This record gives sequence, structure tokens and C-alpha cells, in this order.
Amino acid sequence: MTSEITVVKCGGSPLIDRAALCADIAGLTRAGGRVVLVHGGAAEVDGLAAQLGVPQRRLTTPGGTSSRYTDPATLDVLMMALAGRIKPELVGALAAGGVRAVGLTGLDGSLITARRPAAHRAVVDGRKVVVRDDRSGRIEHVDAGLLRILLAHDMVPVVSPPALGLDGLAVNVDADRAAAAIAVALGATRLVLLTGAPGVLTDPADETSLLSELALAADGTSGVPGVGGGMTVKLAAAHAALTGGVREVRIADGRSAAPLTGALAGKGTAVVENQLVEIR
Repeated sequence: MTSEITVVKCGGSPLIDRAALCADIAGLTRAGGRVVLVHGGAAEVDGLAAQLGVPQRRLTTPGGTSSRYTDPATLDVLMMALAGRIKPELVGALAAGGVRAVGLTGLDGSLITARRPAAHRAVVDGRKVVVRDDRSGRIEHVDAGLLRILLAHDMVPVVSPPALGLDGLAVNVDADRAAAAIAVALGATRLVLLTGAPGVLTDPADETSLLSELALAADGTSGVPGVGGGMTVKLAAAHAALTGGVREVRIADGRSAAPLTGALAGKGTAVVENQLVEIR
């Protein structure tokens, strides 16, 4: 069995065919590949919240970054959607493909630990407020021991938020950043971020504006006009992976019949570090 590890993150876009992705991962695993599947599920969280009558709001930081306002009720919805709906679907689809999979959240075995600020300033519903009940945070550590055991036994770990807070309670973390942190902790060869687009586009409305390669500056920004919005966090995750030692990062189309195979064959956008050469 190859020693190389691939971490693949399945985005929350409803356009992504999760069954096709699992069949693709199962085929690669049967051929000796080692894959960790990380998933989010924003659409499912929103849908379940609507069913349960839990209002959903966004937080905007002073720096302009937007994230889900994870109050205690929303955290409950998130755990039900990710661990109760999406994860069993993925584990079952992988089993149907002939491989064993184990569903985990960052809580299990203290897999992912995160720090939640006690309070922070943000804009909510157009008002500047101090937020104290947001159960979101930043990843502090990934303990990859459990993942290594599962991979050594030819199993596919299926991982999602939430993480374990330093206070022992659940903390919502970004799934793209979680995938990057897991890739770094495992010493993975590659990180593949699958999305509902062909890759990084310079014009989100034009799929022919695909970039085959994108070089990030030292601060993780692209400097390319038109690249932003929902792609910003993915590029930050890509930057964290590259600076953490992951050799290859690719943002690719999760809508195809064999999305991971396509990404490994070079489809999508290769994200690289900008190698500046000093001229003397």
C-alpha cells in the first residue's frame, strides 16, 4: 500500500454529487490509496435550521470576514446535520463501494481542538455588537494518531466539525481549515478541496475563466482581481497546508462523476506558493 495520504474536503454545495465522490474514493482505496474525507454541510445546516425554526445569522468581523453565527441552538442544528445526516450517508456510500469507513467529528478522541474567544466584536444584522455566545473558534491542534490507526487498517476516516473546545464543549470550526490542519498533521502528500465550480475562477459567472494555477503571496492572498468571496477561506486553507508542508493543493470540481480522480489527474486549479527570486 502506498504511503502517500490524500485529504479531500467535500464542500457543502448541493451541486456536489456525494455518492459519486464516495464511489471514486472507494475505488482509489481498493487500489491501495489512503484517503481522509473531510466534509462540511452548509446547505443541510440551513435546511434543517429552517425545518426546526432556528434563525440563521451571519457574523462579520471588523476585517470583513463573514461566518455563521453559531449560537447554542445553531450548534445543536449543526451537529445534527453533520453527524446525524451527512456523515451516515457518506459512510454508507463508502461501504456500498466496498471499503470500511469510520465517521468522526473533531470531538472524537480529541481529534481537533479549538479555541473559542470569550467575546469578540462583530456586525450582526447590520449592528455593531459584542458577541459572547458564539460557539465558533480557531483550530489549535490536530491529534492525528487515531486517523493513522484507521488508515493503517485500510479504513477511510470521514471527519467533520465541530471541534473540542478548550473548555470541553463543542466548537464550530471551518471545514476547509480543518481539512488543511488534518493534512498538515498527517504529513499528507496532497489536499484536494472540492467545490461546486471547476476550480478558481477570475469571474464567478464564467466557468471558462478557470485558472489552471494560482500562486499565493506570503500572506496567503492571491492578488488576482475577481478571486474572492467564498473562495477566500479556501485559499487561506490552501496557504496553511502549503506552509505546513503539504506538497500539492488543488481546488477542483466536485460535480463530476469521478471528482477526486479528475483532480489527481490535474483538473481544477493547482494552488502554489509564490516563489520570488531575489535578483542581485
